[in-house]
Amino acid sequence: MKIYDIEGFPNPLRVRIALAEKGATNQVEFVPVDVMGGEHRSEAFKTKNPDATVPMLELDDGTCIAQCNAITEYIDGVFDGPSLMGTTPAERARIAMMNLRAENGLMNAVGAYFHHATPGLGPDLETWQCAEWGNKQKEIASATMAYLDSVLADNEFLAGDSFSVADITAFAGLGFADFAKVDIPESLTNLQAWRAKVAARPSISG
Repeated sequence: MKIYDIEGFPNPLRVRIALAEKGATNQVEFVPVDVMGGEHRSEAFKTKNPDATVPMLELDDGTCIAQCNAITEYIDGVFDGPSLMGTTPAERARIAMMNLRAENGLMNAVGAYFHHATPGLGPDLETWQCAEWGNKQKEIASATMAYLDSVLADNEFLAGDSFSVADITAFAGLGFADFAKVDIPESLTNLQAWRAKVAARPSISG
């Protein structure tokens, strides 16, 4: 299988961490996409992924799967190792809930701020911007950080006692926040400690 992405970007990082957690990084081929050059918006790429986004997974039979959550679910199902999505209905539901909160409230909110209220990726790629919307999303990202900190006051990880896809999404979201200069308050000590713990995992540190 192939993963089309650009190394170092936040959403591709989510998939790369998931692969590493499953010990499957060497079982896929990474195909670099020139996002800064607009390759993801080319007709050739949109034929495979009409979302015009990375990452994208292409299976050996030509099936293309976009969207991080869908890609991660496939990875979790086909490779051995502890599940990142949960094993019981209750676990799966809680992980899915926390993953969406981290994605919508942090990852996507930071992304909206970056693409709308800053120069983003430059005028060639940022063809429409609404600064008011972007700045509102920055507020949402900050509120979500505080919420996650409160969750971590009583839990080792965001969805309970086990590392999951929710932790991957939030970790990548905080990295994006650093890049976009959305401050992570030092007062959020639970979030800061969790981040350091996650950063030390072999899937990230190694």
